[in-house]
Amino acid sequence: MIKIVKSDIQIKEVVALAKEIWVEHYTKIIGIKQINYMMEKFQSVKAVATQIKNEGYLYYLIEENNSNIGYFAVLLREDELYLSKCYILSSKRGKGYGKEAMNYIVNLCIEKDLKKITLNVNKHNTKSIAAYKKLNYKIIDSVVNDIGNGFVMDDYIMEKKV
Repeated sequence: MIKIVKSDIQIKEVVALAKEIWVEHYTKIIGIKQINYMMEKFQSVKAVATQIKNEGYLYYLIEENNSNIGYFAVLLREDELYLSKCYILSSKRGKGYGKEAMNYIVNLCIEKDLKKITLNVNKHNTKSIAAYKKLNYKIIDSVVNDIGNGFVMDDYIMEKKV
């Protein structure tokens, strides 16, 4: 089940999931110092609440048997839907939840009459890149963004036409 995040309790649930998933998944890719910095900057309770209330982001929790197992966030832009985040607990990957979330995102894009979905993915996140390619996303650019404190996000931009 997928449900939109509206309450402060749900925001805290997203942040708890983010911490668990990011530490497990990204430590080998970007290191714990950058994870901690990015968690505070982008995935703290304050950051997520600001993104929802002031920046137009829509966050969703993914549930299995009344337990939160993942989340995703999107931003509706002029002609595209930007997929900001999509994360599933490692114990629940490979069971169709990511695909279910991606189908939900495609349907949201269609419902809003948007032409494409774009996302950024770390260049060394090979499993996610492969998963996006299986879903017909194409690499359209490569970017390095300075996020402060001596850290950068070294990403591919991927796109899927809808």
